[in-house]
Amino acid sequence: MKTLLIVRHAKSDWGNAGLADHDRPLNDRGRRDAPHMGRRLAERGTVPDVIRSSTALRARTTAEAFADALGVEASVELDETMYATSVAHLLEIIAGLDGAAHTVMLVGHNPESTALVRRLTGAEVELPTCAVAEVRVPVTRWADASGAAGELVRLDTPKG
Repeated sequence: MKTLLIVRHAKSDWGNAGLADHDRPLNDRGRRDAPHMGRRLAERGTVPDVIRSSTALRARTTAEAFADALGVEASVELDETMYATSVAHLLEIIAGLDGAAHTVMLVGHNPESTALVRRLTGAEVELPTCAVAEVRVPVTRWADASGAAGELVRLDTPKG
């Protein structure tokens, strides 16, 4: 059994119209929500073996806040291909994950994050900012995850 923690980045700041989308930071709420959600995971004992994030500033900052709150010593793995991507590509990333990792966190964007949860579980969900979808996939190898019927174990949101 493998577990994916699919995280939509925390709330971003739209205050500087001159910034490229990739460079938008978190706003005050996002800087508050990300460590809060990381602490919730830690309290449940749900700690990822690997955290992989989009290179967009708002996703990177979210991933780093989760890592700090979870006490994860390994650095966040940045993947530029997770920015402006597709569900098909996210499934390729998952298929290539190290088999020794049992729990992996992917920090990305919508609509891809929501679509990935739907694709893996069939659940009709919508991920608000900083939501964490915990998906169990009944496989022993990540390469088999895209063809497996996953289960949405929990959808946790900052307001929930």
